[in-house]
Amino acid sequence: MNRAEASMVLRGVGRTYRQGENALEVLRDVNLTLHPGEIVALVGPSGSGKSTLLHIAGLLDLPDKGDVFIGGKRCAKLDEAARTMLRRTAVGFVYQFHHLLPEFSAAENVALPQRIAGVNPRTAINVASELLNRLGLKDRLHHRPGELSGGEQQRVAICRAVANNPRVLLADEPTGNLDPETSEKVFGELMSLARTQKVACLIATHNMDLAKRMDRAVTMDGGQIKDV
Repeated sequence: MNRAEASMVLRGVGRTYRQGENALEVLRDVNLTLHPGEIVALVGPSGSGKSTLLHIAGLLDLPDKGDVFIGGKRCAKLDEAARTMLRRTAVGFVYQFHHLLPEFSAAENVALPQRIAGVNPRTAINVASELLNRLGLKDRLHHRPGELSGGEQQRVAICRAVANNPRVLLADEPTGNLDPETSEKVFGELMSLARTQKVACLIATHNMDLAKRMDRAVTMDGGQIKDV
């Protein structure tokens, strides 16, 4: 599969942080390709570079070396405005903590990224309601985050992440704050949604049971991907 057909390609990505005269090489020559609808586990010990890799893949940080391609578009050399626009439409994020806006309902939280991308309010709410219905939250559309359980809040966050039909979904321990039973259910719903929408997923996790259920796993070790 070439770069234009892949959802995301990382080629020779390197990232070094500097503090005075000290240099910390966090990523070294990272290569990774994600295909539409593919769900990939990103595993490795704390400090191995997983979060930095997710930030660069999501255009929140820039590599010192190498490049990022999303849908065949070269991204690392784009200016901040262009990267911001691409993040809004092509990349979704799910974190361990849901980061929902407490004053908004579930539907309004999911509609928000659509509204920022220029979708009209009625269409945004309709899309949000459809996504929430698919994840079993039909009766929670108008509830605020404080009225939802932890699993429900994370389902809302997942819907928000895919509301703009992104090419890539990046998740950092998306079920790490949930009990095992809820984690299992939320993860299953995330996989189903990704398959349906043909979203390529890169999911950082320490849960090896969940990692084994994904299409494949890549291991970060010392700033490099050791197996693909």
